[in-house]
Amino acid sequence: MTNQFCMRIILAILFQIIAMNTIAQLQPIHSGVYHWNESPVKKDKQRESRKIAEGTTAEFSYFEIHATTQEKGATPRPPHAQDSLEEMIIIKEGKLKCTIGNKTAELGPGSVLLIPPHEMQTFENTGNGPVTYYVFMFRSRKTMNMERSIKAGGTLLLNYDSLTYTETNNKGTRKYFDRPTAMCDNYEMHITYLKVKGPSHAPHQHVDTEIILVIDGDVEMTIDGTDYKGSAGDLFIAESGKMHGVANATDKPCSYFAFKWR
Repeated sequence: MTNQFCMRIILAILFQIIAMNTIAQLQPIHSGVYHWNESPVKKDKQRESRKIAEGTTAEFSYFEIHATTQEKGATPRPPHAQDSLEEMIIIKEGKLKCTIGNKTAELGPGSVLLIPPHEMQTFENTGNGPVTYYVFMFRSRKTMNMERSIKAGGTLLLNYDSLTYTETNNKGTRKYFDRPTAMCDNYEMHITYLKVKGPSHAPHQHVDTEIILVIDGDVEMTIDGTDYKGSAGDLFIAESGKMHGVANATDKPCSYFAFKWR
C-alpha cells in the first residue's frame, strides 16, 4: 500500500468525521418566541445579516431562519442556486427586484417568494432606502421531490398587493399558497389580521410545525402551556403536535404571517 493511497484513506475518514460532527451539532429548534432585537447581527458597508435560528425540525434535517438587509445601492450578490435546499423569502421592508430562473418581479413589503432547489436567483435593492427580508431555508428528512414541485407550480413570486383580502367579524385573511413543494408534502401560508383584542381561534394542535411571524401590533401565543409575547419582527415556533393558540394582546389591531408544513 503506497503512502499516497494511505493518505487518501486518512483524508476520506477525516472528511467523514467532520461531516458527522457537523450533523451532530445541529439541535432541534424548540417551540417559543424568537425576538428580532435579540438575534446576533453581522454588518458590512452594504449589508446586514441577522441569524434567528438554525437546527432541525420534525420534518427537516436542516432548517435555518435569517434576515438580510441590503443598503440602498448595494451591489447584488452573483446569481446562485441551492442544490439541496428549498427557500421561502418574506420581504419585511423596502423594495426588492427578484430574479428566480426566468421569472423577474419587483416586490414590496409583505410579498413572498418560494424557491425550489436548483433555481438560479439574484436580488437587488431597487428602493430609495434599505430593503430587509427574511430567508427560510430547509432540507427535508425525506427525499426531495422535484417532480412534485413542478406539478404544484414550481417557483412562486407573490406580490402582496395582488392577493385577495377577506374579512369576517373583525378578522381578516390574505391567502398566499396551500400546496406541495420539493421538500414538503404540503406547505400552507397566509396572513391573519385581528382588529380587536382576543384570540384568533381556539387552542388546537396538528402534525404540522407552524410559525407565526408578527407584522405589526402585539401578539401573544400559548404553546404547550407556556405563554409568550412578541411584536413586529418577532416570530413564534410551535413544534409538531404541540397545543397552541394565538391572540391579539391589545385593543389595537395586529397582523401576522402564519405558515405551516408537513
